Amino acid sequence: MNKCAVILAGGEGKRMKSDIPKPMNPVLDRPMLRWVIDAVRDAGIEQICVVTGYRKKVTEDYLRSLPFMVDTAYQSQRLGTGHAVMMAREFLERIGGDVVILCGDAPFMDADTIADAYRRHDESGAAATVISAVLDDPTGYGRIVRHDDGTLCRIVEQKEADEQTRRICEVNSGAYWFDTDSLLSVLDSITADNQAGEYYLPDALTLLLHSGRTVAAFTAASADTVLGANDPEQLEQLCRIARQKGYQ
Repeated sequence: MNKCAVILAGGEGKRMKSDIPKPMNPVLDRPMLRWVIDAVRDAGIEQICVVTGYRKKVTEDYLRSLPFMVDTAYQSQRLGTGHAVMMAREFLERIGGDVVILCGDAPFMDADTIADAYRRHDESGAAATVISAVLDDPTGYGRIVRHDDGTLCRIVEQKEADEQTRRICEVNSGAYWFDTDSLLSVLDSITADNQAGEYYLPDALTLLLHSGRTVAAFTAASADTVLGANDPEQLEQLCRIARQKGYQ
């Protein structure tokens, strides 16, 4: 079965106080985007598409400097994660198989988590599998809502969550495995009918569930897989964590 990756890397990151795309900010002198690309390749996935956006030339020039080929797609308007994946439609149609969709600013999403989540995805015959993590403080993250039997019910964004849902500590990492044909079958049905006016990729999971397809959830062993940076202080915190983990 073909496997490929789509990495979402179009964000501006206004609070980062830098003039480069958010995923291009470095952790230990390596762009966060490169950490994600390396994790994908270490998981045995070579077909990669990076969705660019803000100051796309910075990202594209960097990708061209790499010693391997990376496809790109351009998101001219940042209208949410679902919209970003829509921009990669041609790549998805061409490669097919299964696709892992990742955030380009989550540098600790590691190869083992990607590979282990794929095994769960493949063995369960799921149309989609969301990678989750359990956090002490889930503020700001989409919550994983499960049925009483533990199966996935839905993902609720922080902005849309009521008080009971906000108390859930299992969160969406922003990473997913999809059967590509299943994803493409619902991608254009995602709407922006929400408070943010954005196309949320997790809505694809809801559409698949409503169509009777299986959607699984894989909980990452480390909560660090969801960590990103929204400002220079958080970026420095990622650097400290990377040093503690022994990364160079």
